[in-house]
Amino acid sequence: MASSILRFRKLCFVEPVKWSSSLGSESCQKQKNEEKQTYDAFKEQEKENPKGKRQKKQPKEWRCMDNCCRTIGYICTTWWLLLFLVNCLPANLPGLSVPEPPGARLKREGLTALHPVVLVPGIVTGGLELWEGKPCSEGLFRKRLWGGSFTEIFKRPLCWLEHLSLDNETGLDPPGIRVRAVPGLVAADYFAPGYFVWAILIENLAKIGYESKNMYMAAYDWRLSFQNTEVRDQALSRLKSKIELMYLTNGRRKVVVVPHSMGVIYFLHFLKWVETPTPMGGGGGPDWCNKHIKAVMNIGPAFLGVPKTVGNLLSAESKDVALVRAMAPVLLDSKTLGLQTLEHAMRVCRTWDSVVSLLPKGGDAIWGNLDWSPEEGHICDSFKERRTQSSSVDKKGNYTDDRGVIHLKEASKYGRIISFGKEASEVPSSHLSTLASKVGLHNTANISCGKVWTEYDEMSPESISKVVEKKAYTATTLADLLRLVAPKMMQRAEAHFSHGIAENLDDPKYNHYKYWSNPLETKLPNAPDMEIYCLYGAGIPTERSYVYKLSHSDKCKSIPFQIDTSADGSGINGCLKGGVYFVDGDETVPVLSAGFMCAKGWRGKTRFNPSGIATYIREYRHKPPMSLLEGRGLESGAHVDIMGNVALIEDVLRVAAGANGADLGGDRIYSDIMKISERVNIRL
Repeated sequence: MASSILRFRKLCFVEPVKWSSSLGSESCQKQKNEEKQTYDAFKEQEKENPKGKRQKKQPKEWRCMDNCCRTIGYICTTWWLLLFLVNCLPANLPGLSVPEPPGARLKREGLTALHPVVLVPGIVTGGLELWEGKPCSEGLFRKRLWGGSFTEIFKRPLCWLEHLSLDNETGLDPPGIRVRAVPGLVAADYFAPGYFVWAILIENLAKIGYESKNMYMAAYDWRLSFQNTEVRDQALSRLKSKIELMYLTNGRRKVVVVPHSMGVIYFLHFLKWVETPTPMGGGGGPDWCNKHIKAVMNIGPAFLGVPKTVGNLLSAESKDVALVRAMAPVLLDSKTLGLQTLEHAMRVCRTWDSVVSLLPKGGDAIWGNLDWSPEEGHICDSFKERRTQSSSVDKKGNYTDDRGVIHLKEASKYGRIISFGKEASEVPSSHLSTLASKVGLHNTANISCGKVWTEYDEMSPESISKVVEKKAYTATTLADLLRLVAPKMMQRAEAHFSHGIAENLDDPKYNHYKYWSNPLETKLPNAPDMEIYCLYGAGIPTERSYVYKLSHSDKCKSIPFQIDTSADGSGINGCLKGGVYFVDGDETVPVLSAGFMCAKGWRGKTRFNPSGIATYIREYRHKPPMSLLEGRGLESGAHVDIMGNVALIEDVLRVAAGANGADLGGDRIYSDIMKISERVNIRL
């Protein structure tokens, strides 16, 4: 074996030697010596390693970074494999046939485009592009910083974060930076490659005859406060002009407006702005909405706020982030790799005034107090799955076990949106004061992370201790908590947003724009011919309140609080999981926020709806996809995935083609929204 290798080496690798009289014999002798040494080495190796046995490799030292890279490789490989299967397998295979799009089916039934359609995107789903930047942004002019491939996150992350931030004092552009909304339908059709937002709805509208002349995407910079979109970009004025133009150029047919998520309260702000006299408003007059708008079809409406916003502002966390932080702290916690991911996210997010618009509205009267909430008695799906097979569960959540023993379900204290410690989230309010003395204060040293400044760096250990000793915060006291931990953000944002309930809507103070996006502090326009729809998913556990704890003493204290993922419901209290209490909703917005105004607040003539605009609730029961090949599902009720829900698309197309709420069949309700609304006692 060794000799054959040497012969092969001679043929392939030995270069011809140029002979000379003085060096020829020396070169030849040197070459022979080298070959002899190589041959001896092969023989020695064969003696040490008999045939059939291989030398054992030394175990390689395994590093955490290797594990991370391997995991990312597996994820990417799996993703590309799935893309290959979806795009390359024949569509006529059993189980892989693509259902007919609702637009094509409705066109066959005779539906055609009639009313112009305006689409209003929500928070984070609209693209943002760079028009002016710092030297680090060289080559990014008019390139997307948000929405699209997000490649700049990896190429220049700190530069990317700097350009997405707004000025911490004004809430507008920082000096030397201009980032603007991407215009047109491409602004929010896809959030990232392959991840649709409006694309499926746009495609189905096109199938019945819609195009750019009768369909418009009202893109705006979703980071700004709503009034500042007008101050800086004249976004509200451009939306008013576009609706008027579409009305005139489409046979004076009224417009159907389809907002999504935060776009719902953005358009609610517009409804009040457009009829308000200049210079604060658009000067359209009290009858403008009734003349120009046929219907407002609100998808996933966040009318009364989103509880997960609280977690984002308090600790840059939600359910998923808290889970990742618990399972892989190396990725998010500051001390391990020094990435300071959460600190960066918090610093940028707290410059976006629009986030404050999503805080819970209505206070304790809507969201509940320390001992009561309108969702009390909610039975979690996980609880039902555990018990229904071997026991009977009544409507109140009480169950009888196999031995006939009746177990009473404790009411979850959903009104305590933030609780420090699991016990504080469960005990009667009269016992909360006795828990305060049990809080350990050894974690409250104000140790700064160093590079990334957050407002927590200015808090003293005593202030942090004071936050924890309070033990529980409701929707009313949350404002005080946020003013303590984020004073600059709240001072700036509270000039643009309000979260209460109006006592007297005729009070002149409610003419100010800070109240216009709160449905409990403003009146709907005088538009008796207009319709308002609440379209949202139901049947998905949705974040409602949180159990917090102090961060570990060995971690960086730039963010001293974190969700306590070890807090889980036991026995009959199954709505607590991983430090989060869940209720029914679309995974982002609880049904209380999405449906209350259509179910009660605006139903009939009320002080919030003086002209009696008709309201309809259309719920879509969540049905997850049966396999990965179905993508995100055709019957999904999730907050963004619902944009591809066949039933929702059909409802929107029918109204755009001339149908009204009665033609659709009126309300369609699967959740307990009507019972929940009855428990809310406010003056109508």
